Amino acid sequence: MQQRDVIVIGAGAAGLFCAAEAGKRGRRVEVLDHAKKVGRKILMSGGGRCNFTNMYASAENFLSANLHFCKSALSRYTQWDFISLVNDYGIAYHEKTLGQLFCDESAKDIVRLLLSECDKAGVSVTTRCEVVSVEKSDNGYYLSTSSGDYACESLVIATGGLSMPKLGATPFGYKVAEQFGLNVLPTRAALVPFTLHDADKQHISELSGVSVDVSAGCQDTSFKEAMLFTHRGLSGPAMLQISSYWTPGETLQINLLPENDAQAFIENARNRSPDALLATCLAQLFPKRMALTLINYLGWRNCPVKQLSHSECDAIASALNDWQVKPNGTEGYRTAEVTLGGVDTDNLSSKTMMAKDVDGLYFIGEVVDVTGWLGGYNFQWAWSSGWAAGQVV
Repeated sequence: MQQRDVIVIGAGAAGLFCAAEAGKRGRRVEVLDHAKKVGRKILMSGGGRCNFTNMYASAENFLSANLHFCKSALSRYTQWDFISLVNDYGIAYHEKTLGQLFCDESAKDIVRLLLSECDKAGVSVTTRCEVVSVEKSDNGYYLSTSSGDYACESLVIATGGLSMPKLGATPFGYKVAEQFGLNVLPTRAALVPFTLHDADKQHISELSGVSVDVSAGCQDTSFKEAMLFTHRGLSGPAMLQISSYWTPGETLQINLLPENDAQAFIENARNRSPDALLATCLAQLFPKRMALTLINYLGWRNCPVKQLSHSECDAIASALNDWQVKPNGTEGYRTAEVTLGGVDTDNLSSKTMMAKDVDGLYFIGEVVDVTGWLGGYNFQWAWSSGWAAGQVV
């Protein structure tokens, strides 16, 4: 039986950061992970450059059944604290858009930072280790694993959600929560591309690879970013963001011209270039291929704009500024960046991340029902929740 003060299950962003913080306090910490390498999701994030935080991170950028839960951790370990740590390691980074911070070189820099922090704090990391069972003991927990049996005072679950199963995602963390009587809220894929019904996909797939700036809305929430047409549906930052607010059967409202009044544009076109074809006019706003596809898809007449009736102009303007589309679904966990839902925050202390009714059991990171927007927010939740638990385990 190998004895530790703290065992962290999950060698991702939250788990490694929590382990390092606990180790700094003199705690004997072991991190266990079933994967061959640590931080696999970190390494592939941000196109391999890791969008490690966001300069504007705040509680308003997160979804949860309890929107107040994340405030404590986020306020006590902020984005500026992690940015300071990144600076201490001399990691070069840049702001891409909207406060999103990326490594200049590689996501490997962030993994090296985390492993270095763990090493300096005396933390042991064991990979290729399957946890077979977890049992409560009088003084903590017993773990049976493929690397032997462990005993610990404090157990931290940092196993993430169900997104990207190819990277090793499993429901392990949820099962542990349920084993000890904690409620697990229903989960679903978030920050994920949409798929379209065949009737829509038949036309839209012709635009695969085309990207335009839009404003996408659902449930009184909207995001103004880029939208990417794909062979199967709609992707890009705007679509990923709004996917977290969408539920099956709902209609999306997409403004294809967020910077323009389509009605005024069409009227100006009729006055200035009455003999120009509708496609020619729309090609001033969109790639020509998109202009033609929209005309065919939405059943408009590609005639000189002077021949369009007022009702036709109204319909075109309405579709451009408020395209209503009902997705068939999403690409699911296979491509989702995060998982909505998870361990119910009502069962956890917002200060320590410990289960209120199970002494010494902690849940941090994505396994918890706290989900951030696209753009570095979920990494910040990993740092903040990991730090909060690391101060007390």
